[in-house]
Amino acid sequence: MRVRLLRIQQYDLNVFEFDWDLTWAVFFMHPDGKVLGRYGGRDASGADSRNSLVGLRYAMEAAIHTHAARAEEPAPKARKPFLIGQVPTAKRMTGGGCIHCHQIKEILRAQDKEQGTWDRDKLWTYPLPENVGIRFEKDRENVVETIEKSSSADRIGLKPGDVVEKIHGLDVRSCADVQYAFHKAPVAGEIAVGWKRDGKLLEGKLVVAAGWKKTNITWRPSMLDLLPALTVYGDDLTAEEKQALGLGAAQLAFRQKDPVHSRAQAMGVRAGDVILGVDDEKLNLTVDGFLGYMRRNYLVGDRVILRLIRDGKRLDLPVKLSN
Repeated sequence: MRVRLLRIQQYDLNVFEFDWDLTWAVFFMHPDGKVLGRYGGRDASGADSRNSLVGLRYAMEAAIHTHAARAEEPAPKARKPFLIGQVPTAKRMTGGGCIHCHQIKEILRAQDKEQGTWDRDKLWTYPLPENVGIRFEKDRENVVETIEKSSSADRIGLKPGDVVEKIHGLDVRSCADVQYAFHKAPVAGEIAVGWKRDGKLLEGKLVVAAGWKKTNITWRPSMLDLLPALTVYGDDLTAEEKQALGLGAAQLAFRQKDPVHSRAQAMGVRAGDVILGVDDEKLNLTVDGFLGYMRRNYLVGDRVILRLIRDGKRLDLPVKLSN
């Protein structure tokens, strides 16, 4: 049976828990409510960057095998349904109208802030396998394609060709399964992994530090209000101009144009200032790359030091980022 869900507020999010920022997501399910597998993932490069028809078939076939293997398992215990429309902030934010999937995160974030339970770690959801040093094949999304040298995955002995079967105690057959397992894993500590190599089952524990879940959130519609806009702009200096200022040829340096945006003026920026970046980061970027870098690496409300040169002298401006 094929089912397409259009109105998320009428479905139990205890069952349909997934990355609500995705364009689409698939659940393979038993009629009794057991989730046999998931499919659908992406990264900042595009909505279908992690999807393929071959990969979908691979995940579907894996779900069939999982169904057979778990046929004797009892149905999941009944729980009180979690309906997003019943959350108080949902009613205030939507007026009782249709709720889009990405709005779930906005609603829950607003609820956490009202209750004083929100923290920055909650932003980093459904991390990519590359965060621990693994890249999987696109058409067989639990088969290791490459391992980053000296990464967490490398340290436990994972190798290209290994078939990862479990992460954090959860079965994985697709990128969606992998990201869901990492989403459920701790923000720091150890993550159990089980994989097969030449028919032999191997096990290890990834060691992860605080911040390991952080990913590029610029594509996520639920988080657009959190992305800062640093309202500076201008032309990159030439290599000769950089050399005259004692800067490297690739180093970020651009001259602020006139007129200066009102918010940049409030920061203390003037026309003609040569902007070098923020804090102590030495960035080899163009002006366009710098503005993208700020949106990928900082959030509204963060405080930074804007580094610049004015009339041949270095100047530091404290800035609170806004959108």
